[in-house]
Parts: sequence; structure tokens; C-alpha cells
Amino acid sequence: MTDLLSIPLKKPSEVDVVKPLKNLIQSRYSTADKPQDYSEAINEFAKLRTTGIWKAFEKYESSLEVVYSYYDQLVALEQKIPPQEVQIPFKWKDAFDKGSIFGSRSSLTIPSLSFEKLCVLFNISALQSNVAAAQNLDNDDGLKLAAKLLQQAAGNFDHLKSTVMLNIQQEPTSDLLPDTLQALSGLMLAQAQEIFVHKAIHDSMKDAVTAKLAQQCDELYADCLKVFQRDNLKGIWDKDWIPTIAGKQAVMRGLATFYQSLVCKANKAVGQEIAWLQHSVESFKASQERSGKQFFQDVYVKVQRNLAEAHKDNNFIYHERIPDVKSLDPIGKAVLAKIIPVSYPMSQHFKDLFSELVPVVVHQALAAYDLRKSEIVSSEISKLRESTQVLNSALASLNLPAAIEVTSGGGLPPSLIEKADSVKQDGGIVALQQLISDLPDLLKRNEDILDESDRMLNEEKQSDDALRAQFKDRWNRTPSEKLTDMFRSNSAKYRQIINNAIDADKIVREKFETNKEGIINLSKSTSELESIVPSGNGNSIGNSSAVSTLRELMQEVDTIKAERDTIEYELTNATLDMKDKFMSSLANDGAVNEPVLSVEMLGKTFGPLQKQVKESVEKQELLLEKIQSANNEFVRERGSTSGDRERIMSQLAAGYDAFKEIQNNLKEGTKFYNDLTQILLAAQNKISDYCFARKTEKEELLKDLTQERSRQGPAVTPQQPSYHGTLPPQPTPSTPSPAPSSVPPNPVPSNLPYPVYVQGMPIPYGASSSAPYPSYAAPAPMPSSYNPYGTMPYPASYNYGGGFPGYPQQQQQQQGGYPQGYPQQPPPQGGYQQQPPNSGW
Repeated sequence: MTDLLSIPLKKPSEVDVVKPLKNLIQSRYSTADKPQDYSEAINEFAKLRTTGIWKAFEKYESSLEVVYSYYDQLVALEQKIPPQEVQIPFKWKDAFDKGSIFGSRSSLTIPSLSFEKLCVLFNISALQSNVAAAQNLDNDDGLKLAAKLLQQAAGNFDHLKSTVMLNIQQEPTSDLLPDTLQALSGLMLAQAQEIFVHKAIHDSMKDAVTAKLAQQCDELYADCLKVFQRDNLKGIWDKDWIPTIAGKQAVMRGLATFYQSLVCKANKAVGQEIAWLQHSVESFKASQERSGKQFFQDVYVKVQRNLAEAHKDNNFIYHERIPDVKSLDPIGKAVLAKIIPVSYPMSQHFKDLFSELVPVVVHQALAAYDLRKSEIVSSEISKLRESTQVLNSALASLNLPAAIEVTSGGGLPPSLIEKADSVKQDGGIVALQQLISDLPDLLKRNEDILDESDRMLNEEKQSDDALRAQFKDRWNRTPSEKLTDMFRSNSAKYRQIINNAIDADKIVREKFETNKEGIINLSKSTSELESIVPSGNGNSIGNSSAVSTLRELMQEVDTIKAERDTIEYELTNATLDMKDKFMSSLANDGAVNEPVLSVEMLGKTFGPLQKQVKESVEKQELLLEKIQSANNEFVRERGSTSGDRERIMSQLAAGYDAFKEIQNNLKEGTKFYNDLTQILLAAQNKISDYCFARKTEKEELLKDLTQERSRQGPAVTPQQPSYHGTLPPQPTPSTPSPAPSSVPPNPVPSNLPYPVYVQGMPIPYGASSSAPYPSYAAPAPMPSSYNPYGTMPYPASYNYGGGFPGYPQQQQQQQGGYPQGYPQQPPPQGGYQQQPPNSGW
């Protein structure tokens, strides 16, 4: 029975996977109108991890299926969530760590699903080698299972060799070094070939076949030995591994030459037979000397017996010359053991716990589609609103429709009474003042969250810098500033957004103060309003042709405004589920051609609406020409104006327009601040997860350095310096200022409110994968219909539902008023207080 080497397993640590996964799915995949509850699946995933990572240490064949199941879930989840998006501090110990290698890392902590997947795959390979080593190779079932598992393990290690550095991107533990993985893959392949040699002997296959199988195994062990003896790997292995491999290489050469001697014996080539047998004896002796073990001892007995018999026959009968073995034709090779590539799924009964979450490429396509859709919606609505503003300005300059209402003489015109009733129904001046007074608190809440996020980043960086200064080169983890570029950049953009929002708030207040008197008057009762508006002079020309024409044109103005409200509603609420199209494209073509599919569907959906917008704008141009012409005729007919009555009615009409505009501004501004709170909290949660992962990694590295120092013996006590006791003054903790960003400050547009936006490209999905924690720095996105004060520089996220959160934003400048299309959702109860900024680690 052959002696197989088995690989030790990496030891994992317990970690909470439930909370980070819930946070991610709630912020990325759930929306207000399409909530996603994966609590049961996440809890099942956590149980599967606990079972899978520890079941491997039982080293039974039944354990393989359990570990396979966990690995399959990791692969499936990684296809839906970028590896670095989940900030879970996965910690794994070096499988070969003996606690005595100076300067090596005994464990590694990386908050990435990819790292977890790599370590689980390593343990799968190690478990496969252990199960193979435990098989009874005296029966076919044991031989088949051992050969299969060893070839699978060889493929797994080979896969790890080519992918581990791409996923870890920092110094790994010794068991995950590419050279180590290459050595382990070679060892598994050589042992798999050895199984086939054993089976050939067990099944009494043809001597020539057995010789070729053993010759191939000899070569595989020789290649394996070269890698195992590399200088950077010698200290990793158990002390008997290299001697064992060297011994097996020699014994395989002995087997190959022995079975080749049997081929010569069958051909009556006695001289060649003796040459091969002599070489076989030398190889068996070399194997025992190298390894101190006796492999294939029963075959060695046959070799010695056959050599004695062959010498005897040759001396008495054949008298053939015994050639030098090097002059003989080389033994051929039979390659049976091959690397089996990593397969998915590994388990026989795999069921994806997160099957409803769509693949990453589909999320990317959906995000790009949402961005295109947002551009169209924002552009078309902006055209409508700009045109309406032009229309209102033109009418205000002509004092319409107040001028034609004055011609009716005394009393209040019905249209003015209707406007006053509308203002009072919406709460009047009191409602506006309440909304305005709420803005500072909403603003302060967001500033506090952002300050707390910056504080956590600064505190983590200060800790890392201090330890780096203390331990110098031994503090060999990635510096904080290389991992937090996107955190810092997004923080700077958020602060620019808030600063722009402050300017927008100021302009709304100025607009309110300008029209305050008219709004106050409209908020009064009808009788009070009648006492404010002077009576007319009785010179009514209400039946003139010019007045009739203007009244008809004012009706057209009302009609065109109503039509625009309808178009804007249809633009804002147009929904198109692209998920199925993208999924179908991925299934049929293996890829998603997002630009072609998106442009085609957006054209079908928004093409007719874009045509209506264009027609409405063109219709307004003709309408304004008619109004100007009719108003000129009206001025000639009317002659002198109605004095104070006309002025006050004009003021009331302007107050009504301002009330509606300011009310819309304030409601959307309040919605903006509440939604920004949710986004900043999501970003703060990610920063908190990042800081916790870094804290865990820091503690592990400190532990390793402490153990290393303890192995060096007691340090020499240094002399006390002369300046001992004089400490530099410590800085007083304060609210951190915004981190510098490569994004230049953006000037606030002069036509606020509320086009508050920041120039710059949206952060791409999964950007900057060169760092262990890169894409996690991307802030939570906002809904596509949400265009707060212009836009926020949110990354193209991969949510496909409606509402907050999960939508990319487009930098669009809105003319006049808060941006359009806010989903009317109530602000979260308790808002920021539900999760205070200092919830932290």
C-alpha cells in the first residue's frame, strides 16, 4: 500500500457575515417600492459557512460535499456582488505555520469574498488529499476515488496559483505563495499518477504499460522535487516531505526499469534485462537511502530474485554482453494523471440561496441603462420647465392675465379668488415658514453624519501611521491613504453638494422674502382680500375684441401648462423593466450589449414623449407671438391703466406663482435632505465596516509582531534619554475638515435654486480594484428620478428597481426650482437618530 502525502488545512476564524450582508443587500438591492428581504438566506449562508469551514477538519469523504456546498455559494454570491463590496474581515491561518519562522505571516485578514473563496478552495484541495490518502488502495473503489480526488486537487492548486495574487494583491501567507501552490499542484499530480501505477500493478496490466506509467510518474516527481527544493520554500514543508518525494522519485524509476526488464525477458533479450534489473536495484536502494522508507517492498524482492536468476541463466546459457543502461532505448511514458480544472458547482445538490440577485454584469448594464434614462428624463423635463419659466416671465412683463381681469371693474375676479383658495388650502404663509425653518436642522444632521465619517477615517489613518512609524518595515500592510482615496473623494463631493444646497436654500429664502407680501395677502380670507384690492374705475372694456382674444390665449396658456404637467408625469413615471432583457441577452449570447439594448428600448419608450416636448416648445413660440400682438391691441384700446388695483392684482398673481414654486422647492429640498441622510448613513456604514476590518487586521498584525518579538528574547534596556519626560503637546480632537480631493471645487451656478450639482464623472461600478478594499468606498447611490439640487456624483450602481436607493445620477443643471421627479416617499421616521453617526465599530 502506497504512502501518500496529505496537505494540512488552513485554520479559519469565526466572523459575523450576517450583518454586513444584510446591510449591503438592503442598501444596494432593496428599494422603497421593491423591498428585498434575504434574512433567511443570509442566516442559512452563515450556518453553511460555520459547518463548511469546520467540517473539513473531520477529513471524511462525506465532509467534501459540505465544503463543496459552501464554496458553491461563495462563487454564486461573488458573481452577484463584487468581492470587495462586503467588508467582512475574513481571517485564515497559514496551513504550514509552525510558529517558528522568523518574519513570516502566520495569518492573514482580508475583508473580501475573493479571499474567503480562495482559502476555502485551498482547504477543499487539502481535504481531497487527506481523503485520498485514507483510501484503501487494494480495491478498485479506493483507487478510483483517490485518483479522482488527487487530480481535482492538482487542478484546484493550479487555479489558485494563477489567481491568488490577483485577488489578494498583498503579501500572502506562505501557503498561498504561487511557488507553494505550484509545488502542491505538482505533488498532487505526481501522486495521482502513482495511483495509476499502483492500479496497473494491482490489475496485472501489461509490463510495457506499467513501465511507461512508472516512467511518467518518475518524471513528475522529479519536476515536483525541483520546485520543493527552491530556496524560498525549503523552510515551509514538514521535515520528511522532501526526502519522501525524493524517495518516491527514485522508486518510480526502479519500478519503470523493473517492468521494462520484464519486457526484455519476454523478448529473450537477457543482456538488456540484466541491465534494467541492475539499474532497478540501484534505484530501490537510492529510494531507501533518501527517504528512510521502503516503498513497494514486495516489488523490490522480485527485482532482486529476477536479477539473480537472470545472472545465473546468462552465465550458464546465453553469455550475452550486458550493455550500459544509458545506451538502451529510453522507456516511453504513459500520461494518465491530468489536471482536472475547477468545476462549478462542485456539490451534487447545489441550490443558490441568492438566486434572485442578478449577476454583476447585469447590474452594471442596469446601472448604465438607468444613467441613460436619467439623462433623457432630466433633459426633457428641464426643457419643459425652462419653457414654462420663459412663458411666465413673458406674461409677467405684460401684466397678464391681471390686466384683462382689471377691465371687469370692481370686485375680485374669480381667477384670483380661486388662486387665494388654493394657497390657503396648501397651508398658506405658515406652511412655507415651517418648511423653511426645518431646513437648518436637516442640513445640520447631514453635516454631522459627514463629519463623523471623516472622523472615523482620520482616526483609522492616525492609528495606522503611528504603528507604521513604530514598527517601520515590519508594519507590512497597505497604508490607509491607498485604500481610502474613493472615501475621501466622495466625502469632498458630498461636502460640495451640501455647500451648493446651502446656496440654494439662501436663494429660496430670498425669493420668499421678495414675494412675502403677496403670499401673506393670498393667505387671508376672501373678505380681507377684497378690502386690500381697490375698486376699479368703471372703465371696462371687457367685451372688446382684444380682451376676448387675450382671454382665449390665456386659456391656451392654461392648456399648454396642463399638457406639460401630463408629459412631465409620464416622463417621470415611465418604467421599463430591462432586467429580463439583459438576463436573456446574457443567457443567449454570454454577454450583455447594453448600449444597443438600452438605446433601442429608450427610443421606443421616450421617443413619443420627446416629440411631444419638442412640439410643446414650438407651440409656445407661436403662442407668445399671438399674445404679444393681442396685448398691443389691448393697450391701444384700454388707454390709461387702473392704477393701484392693477398693481395689487399683479402682485397677488406673482405671489401665487411664487408660492407654488417655493412650495415645490421646499418640499423637494426637504426630500433631498432626508434622502441624502440615508445615503450618508449608508456611506458611513461602509466606512465603519472598513474601519472595523482594518482594526481586526491591525490586531492580528500586532499579535504576530508581538509573538515575533517574544521569540527574539528579552530586549536590551535602552538608556533613558536626556529629554525623557518632555512630551510634545497633543492635538485636541476636533471635527475633521474635508479631506483633499483631486476633484476641484465646483462653482455654484448663478441661476440657483435648485441646480446644485458637482461636475465630474460618476464613480464607475467596481472601480479601482487594485486595493484590498477598493470598490467598497463607493457611496450608496440614489434613485434615477432623484436629481437633488442638480445631481450628486453617485456611482453607477447596480440596482434595477424603483425608488431609493440604487440608482446612478447624471449631472444635469436644473433651471429654477428643485429638480423634478422625486418619488413621493415620506422621510424616514427618526431619520438620523435611528443610526447615530458614532455607532462606529
